[in-house]
Amino acid sequence: MATTAYLVKNLGIMSVAKFGAILGLIYGIVMGLVMATVTGSMMGSIGGAVAAAIGTLIIAAIAGVIGGFITGAVVSFIYNFALGTMGGIEVDLEIKQ
Repeated sequence: MATTAYLVKNLGIMSVAKFGAILGLIYGIVMGLVMATVTGSMMGSIGGAVAAAIGTLIIAAIAGVIGGFITGAVVSFIYNFALGTMGGIEVDLEIKQ
C-alpha cells in the first residue's frame, strides 16, 4: 500500500478551539460526575445533596467547555506562530484501494 506524506502548515484556530470545547465538555461531565458523587455523599440532607450534586455537575461541564475552548485556541495559535521555525507536522496518510 502506498503512503503519501503531507505537511500540516496551518491550524484553524476556531476549529481547534471548538474541538477542544467538545473534549472539555466530555472531561467536565466525567469529572463533574466524580465530584458530584463526592459532594453528594458529604452533604447531610438528601435534598441538599441532590442540589449540590447537580450544581457541581453543571459547573464542571461549563468549566470544561470554557477551558477546552481556550486551550484549543491557544494551542493552535502557538502552533501557527511557531510554524516558521519548526516547519510543521508531517503526517503519513495511506491511500485506500
